[in-house]
Amino acid sequence: MTDPRGHFAETETTAAGTPRAGAGWGWILAYGVLSVVLGIMAFVSPFSATYAATLVIGAFLIAAGIVSIVSGFAGKGHEGRGYAIGFGLVSLVIGLIMAFEPATGAISLTLLIAVWLGVRGALEIGLGARFRRGKWLMIALGVVNIVLAVIVLATLPWSALTLPGYVLGISFLFGGVTSVASALAHKKGAPAFPV
Repeated sequence: MTDPRGHFAETETTAAGTPRAGAGWGWILAYGVLSVVLGIMAFVSPFSATYAATLVIGAFLIAAGIVSIVSGFAGKGHEGRGYAIGFGLVSLVIGLIMAFEPATGAISLTLLIAVWLGVRGALEIGLGARFRRGKWLMIALGVVNIVLAVIVLATLPWSALTLPGYVLGISFLFGGVTSVASALAHKKGAPAFPV
């Protein structure tokens, strides 16, 4: 017997009123497939993905800046008022730069990625030195991350044109694969988001 509402129905329940195992798995699967497709598109066209990521982040910063400035001015007597206005102005300026000068925004994102890789690598080396098991594996991971940070910095500004797009692609691709696997397991009765 088929379900006329299809696999995307969210409100399927048992006779006792509890959600049926696997209810809504189609939505999770659709999200996963869409994420995989977006990840592949980011790898195929990393420059476009970098441009899009820079514009989206710029738009978020502009919106956050405006809301923070308005809340700072509206929050009379609030002790964090100056901070809200200052934070809002900084967010607004950075957002406008990212939106209207996306190449500059892409360089900023790439620098942040390089700093993140370097700090992470240093922490992994420090942590690995304290390990008893897996010591050299953790240290090797830290060295790889530091080498990647150096490569990113050495190839600026060219790496800024594609690196954020590749990072976005990796994130969407792995997130999508994880969601597809979760949806298929949920279809068979496993919890949708096991904790």
